[in-house]
Amino acid sequence: MAETSEVRSIFVTGIKNAHAMENQALSIIKPQLSRIENYPEVAAKLEQHYRETEGQVRRLEEVLDGLAEDRSALKDMALSLTGSMAALGHTVAGDEILKNSFANFAFENFEIAAYKSLISVGEHGGFSSFTSALSANLEEELAMARWLDDNLKSVTMKFVSLREAGQTAKV
Repeated sequence: MAETSEVRSIFVTGIKNAHAMENQALSIIKPQLSRIENYPEVAAKLEQHYRETEGQVRRLEEVLDGLAEDRSALKDMALSLTGSMAALGHTVAGDEILKNSFANFAFENFEIAAYKSLISVGEHGGFSSFTSALSANLEEELAMARWLDDNLKSVTMKFVSLREAGQTAKV
């Protein structure tokens, strides 16, 4: 289908939302990285995904530039703030690593759904020149969600083992 103003509007809004979403992801990951002590495998994966997310933000900025659109600074700021607050909310939990793992898994799946939707709109609206950037972001999110899913049991059992040993299961 050819580009229409309505489909373009939907696509641009979705790209701006994705840009804000990835900035929110950065604000969720950063405080987690500063607090992880007993889970080096989680820290390494979060550091890797933080760098990937920075790349995702750049790809989305390239798409917005290609569409001659500005970023939504207000939306970026608002979602970054809520991401930071959500991450901080888990710091008081005795099982912070588990809460973060659950939240990260949920957020990754939210991002996956957002990119699948955006790719569909892009293909429908004739924005195929931008869908490869969105597909690259989607693949990274799928990989992170798989890693979180594959490692939830081991993170949980490490938490339980630390607690059973009388150690703090500090993130």
